[in-house]
Amino acid sequence: MEVSLMEMLDARERRAQRQMQLLQQYGRPLICFTMNIAGPIKNSPLIHRGFLMGKRLLEQQLMAAKAKILHFEEICEKTGNEAIYVLDCDPMTAKQAAVIIEDHTEAGRLFDMDVLRPDGSKVDRQEQNLGARTCLICGGIAQNCARSRTHTVAQLQERTQELLETALTRYEARETARLACQALLYEVAATPKPGLVDRANSGSHRDMDFFTFQASAAALWPYFETCANIGIETRNLSPEETFSRLRAPGMVAEGEMLRATGGVNTHKGAIFSLGILCAALGRMGWEYADKPQWLLYECSQMTAGLVAKDFAGLTPETAKTAGQKLYLRHGITGVRGQAEAGFPAVLQVGLPKLEEGLARGLSLNDAGCAALLSMLAAAADTNMISRSDYETQQNIALETAILLQKTPFPGVEVLNRMDADFIEKNLSPGGTADLLAMTYFLYLLKEDAQ
Repeated sequence: MEVSLMEMLDARERRAQRQMQLLQQYGRPLICFTMNIAGPIKNSPLIHRGFLMGKRLLEQQLMAAKAKILHFEEICEKTGNEAIYVLDCDPMTAKQAAVIIEDHTEAGRLFDMDVLRPDGSKVDRQEQNLGARTCLICGGIAQNCARSRTHTVAQLQERTQELLETALTRYEARETARLACQALLYEVAATPKPGLVDRANSGSHRDMDFFTFQASAAALWPYFETCANIGIETRNLSPEETFSRLRAPGMVAEGEMLRATGGVNTHKGAIFSLGILCAALGRMGWEYADKPQWLLYECSQMTAGLVAKDFAGLTPETAKTAGQKLYLRHGITGVRGQAEAGFPAVLQVGLPKLEEGLARGLSLNDAGCAALLSMLAAAADTNMISRSDYETQQNIALETAILLQKTPFPGVEVLNRMDADFIEKNLSPGGTADLLAMTYFLYLLKEDAQ
């Protein structure tokens, strides 16, 4: 939506008045962050995403500078995006934080982060021996190019869009990978988890431990970034096309995992499930980071028809893998079915349980352990079945459900007893552990979006 000159002048005057009110009220310096957008269109979904990225980068630098935020307010209108921070720090410290973002980040040239002293005077770049800001297009002095109208509005708009799209793609893909790896680390760290590797022991596994999982999670960082980028690149293509493009990178990631672990399969299931979720986030965009129902619905769209396709034509004679045999004998679709249905165990069971536990004051560890048990009771874990049989898995699911009815959030003693029992019977709910990693990932996304 185009903005008139009068509307821009009114917005500028309102902003100046509000700045003076805050300076008088707090008697402390402030940063006013706006976007440097040429032309009559001052806001759009892309521009707003760039603003949110700049705001996050600025807040990170303020935290690093130990600049306490005393007051924050934000306006997002057709006249543009504005954020004002009143700070408990020296004005020069605030300016240093702003300059780092303006001069040393990919889209920094589009960010205007003005620092005002308590008396209303502006901290100039020259006070820190910094040169004038450069032109978006030619790299010359921006003020000179603007004064002489060296570049057309259309050229500036094209360059702005290019800068934002490139910077946002890289930033959002990196953030996606970071949180996916963090989720894997949270999952293995949650203790005690019956039959699974955690900080206390290796559960029912003899070929892996806590450090094996950490090495695996670190190795998968580039893969998750690739998945996010594939989602971004295929936004205008069908969901099935996005999923098909994940297959080859997934195979490469399995190799990276095995190299990092010395040949141990730690995260094959997570490569599938978390990879799909990272791609779904790439397709939807970070504006959906706090909307798990939409992200998981996109996962279901990406994997539509997967069960029928992968199990087509199976007979008792041709079924070779454990998953194929379980499908024929019991109709169990495993992680394929979870994906095609939008991971209902995560959306309807795991994530609500995790958030309920946190709301009750439990730690991420304890709430995560409860979420694991809830999903163990709700979904057939094919890893459990392969280590025992279908009847054993069903009985354990029922027993776990009864336990949770009596004690919604079992304590360490109960979990330790379950762990000992699972280890004795060589049981490990590895599939449910992958769902817990997804649960943590969705929680981290929601927290990060706030």
